[in-house]
Amino acid sequence: MDLYLTQWLTLIAVFFLAVLSPGPDFVMAVRNSVIYSRRAGLWTALGFGLGVLVHVTYTIFGISAIIAQSILVFNIIKWAGALYLIYFGFMALRSKGMGQKVIDEATATGGSSKAMSDIKALRAGFLTNALNPKATLFFLAIFSQIISPQTPFIWQAVYGLTCSLMVTIWFSAVTMVLTHKHVQAVFLKATKWIDRVCGAMLIALGVKVALSTPH
Repeated sequence: MDLYLTQWLTLIAVFFLAVLSPGPDFVMAVRNSVIYSRRAGLWTALGFGLGVLVHVTYTIFGISAIIAQSILVFNIIKWAGALYLIYFGFMALRSKGMGQKVIDEATATGGSSKAMSDIKALRAGFLTNALNPKATLFFLAIFSQIISPQTPFIWQAVYGLTCSLMVTIWFSAVTMVLTHKHVQAVFLKATKWIDRVCGAMLIALGVKVALSTPH
């Protein structure tokens, strides 16, 4: 029980760093909340969470199948995952953040004065996340570090639902912030430093995993 609780807390810490780092989901959240409404942004955030469940489902079943076939292959993937975390962290360190330019570019692509329906906002969030090929690599990297051959399926499901919930909560919070003009600029300027802090910590995690003894 303590082992799985530790794995869960580790996942929360690592995924929290990842979800803070702005990407395609962030741009879509900006677009829908700023162009349309706070409500549209919140439904979009829920769509992101559902998209995460898609990645989590095929990643968990894929890793479970690999473990069943070959521990050697699983450990190779685990090493590759560690290298990907280092790469992801390095790219975050180089980030210049997402300032006002992101809002300008997101809102310049169109939109109308008509309100976005809840279903359309949900679909936009879901497709943005579910069809992001980088998310596939990221979840494979994360879960290959967390899941071990001894991890029960129920705990794997808890891990997946945790990721989905964290994404939904974070982007709901982003939406609330972006729809307040007074704090919007401050928040956008902070994304550069969020990226750099997260990048440094992800690199440290990747190095730690790479130097650890494989299962």
